[in-house]
Amino acid sequence: MLSKLANEVSGAIVAAIQGVDDSVTALRNAVKNQTTGIFKDVTDLTTAGLDSVADIVSGAISGASKVGMSLTDAAKQSVSSVVASVSEVGGDTIEAAGKAAKGVVEGASDLGGDITAAAVSAVEGAIEGAGKVGVDTVQAGEKAVSEVIKAADGVSEDVGKAVRNTLLTAASIPHDVVEKVIKGS
Repeated sequence: MLSKLANEVSGAIVAAIQGVDDSVTALRNAVKNQTTGIFKDVTDLTTAGLDSVADIVSGAISGASKVGMSLTDAAKQSVSSVVASVSEVGGDTIEAAGKAAKGVVEGASDLGGDITAAAVSAVEGAIEGAGKVGVDTVQAGEKAVSEVIKAADGVSEDVGKAVRNTLLTAASIPHDVVEKVIKGS
């Protein structure tokens, strides 16, 4: 069930994407606006303040799905946009990458979507976003992998196992990053 913030973001995303030709760019801009808007209102960008990132991403993929965007595209672009936005306002981009990735799994679960594919896209988005803002992509990837696994385990043990297996076999994610996190969890 989406939180109040996630529902508000979902509505904003639908309004931003509906009827535009370039839905990916519209999604990225809307997620960026939602994220920077939240953090301009939060004076303390601690981990507690970053908790809203998961709700922003969950709402973003919910809204994107309402207008026909694929879950995987919405997941990757939302996570990447959040990382860039948090970097822009001076927040902890590594923590934001993890929180955003968690939001993807939670949102995919709420939508009844393919959680394993969404998890891979979330990690790809974290790595891509970190690279764009000059942050350590390995750390961002590790944090995202850790958070998608925790969130998937929260859905069910079977979903957690499926996400681990899918991450290990995903060609787009560094195998050593996934393996390190799995061995440590």
